Amino acid sequence: MEVSGLVWGLTIVLIVGLLAFDFIFHVRKAHIPTLREAAIWSSIYVGLALLFGVGVLVFGGSQMGSEYFAGYITEKALSVDNLFVFLIIMASFKVPRADQQKVLLFGIVFSLIARTAFIFVGVALINRFSALFYLFGLFLIFTAVKLLKPEGEGEGDEANNFIIRLAKRLFHTTDEYDGDKLFTIHNGKRALTPMLLVMVAIGGTDILFALDSIPAIFGLTQNTFIVFTATAFSLMGLRQLYFLVDGLLDRLIYLSYGLAAILGFIGVKLVLHALHENNLPFINGGEHVDVFEVSTPLSLTVIVGVLAVTVVASLMSGKGKVQNLVNGARRDAAHYVDLSYTTDPAERHRLYVDLQETESRLQKIEPKYADMYTEDAELQELIAKAHEAHRSVSSEPEHS
Repeated sequence: MEVSGLVWGLTIVLIVGLLAFDFIFHVRKAHIPTLREAAIWSSIYVGLALLFGVGVLVFGGSQMGSEYFAGYITEKALSVDNLFVFLIIMASFKVPRADQQKVLLFGIVFSLIARTAFIFVGVALINRFSALFYLFGLFLIFTAVKLLKPEGEGEGDEANNFIIRLAKRLFHTTDEYDGDKLFTIHNGKRALTPMLLVMVAIGGTDILFALDSIPAIFGLTQNTFIVFTATAFSLMGLRQLYFLVDGLLDRLIYLSYGLAAILGFIGVKLVLHALHENNLPFINGGEHVDVFEVSTPLSLTVIVGVLAVTVVASLMSGKGKVQNLVNGARRDAAHYVDLSYTTDPAERHRLYVDLQETESRLQKIEPKYADMYTEDAELQELIAKAHEAHRSVSSEPEHS
């Protein structure tokens, strides 16, 4: 089904309007969003995406509707995985809590622009070279296998340290943030702030994410409008979701396995589709191969099923629960000790209360998992520093 220029125009206006609304009413003034605020706006953006999907289903038919929902769910799952990397980057650059929203919104806008470019380039290439489905399929299978291999936690830090070293060599930079400014005056000279560097790091990772995400959704539909809207709406609300699930992402310990299964499945589907449409002379003499093709409803069922199993298995895992508590204690203690993270008394109080609650829960974990907490000397030292910092603040005399 062809989508009219009017529908394209109205859709783009809607998406740009949502981004502008997000910036003007939520991001322009730096603040730390509450859990309630993040939950409400996350729900609103998911609701808008689902409502848009219903519109596609009603006006575009069941095929387009199914393709949109399959694409949206897949892209949303991949975007949640991206939040892990965003967390690492934020921690590496020690971005102040109140300024993280602006960095995230920049990442979303940059990602949308980059992915839109990839979409239209991909459509043009697919229309000219149907054999590209083979490359997309094999690339997704390769990505799926790579997701199953554990990666070192320091890799993200190393990449960011490289960016910092390169920037310092080429430009005049400062190690201190100046609010959310990208440039500041340092030693009488105009200098780059870490805020600009972290945005460069986020933008660079967004391009890498697009290399996985766009082939994945092309494996579900080649309708340009569906690819664009499913991708765009999956990115909407990602900023709010970051603050909503911050601290819970570590709980999804099997997410990488679920995403690997989904990407592998879509990769196989693409290869089967390429065989069915084959025109390469060295495969079956350039004739199409009679193979099973995966339908969109089956794709949607597999994607939803894999995500459901992944989430349930993660939430039920005893080791996962302990790992989540350990990571939460480490994060809260580090943020409490680091005054550059936040000096807001309410946020610091929240961090300390959360740390105390997490410690209390860690005291009650099963003995077989106890060494994950008790034998982590670095964590114990960090928690002790947090308690010492809290005692020093509590003992300060009050000023009238």
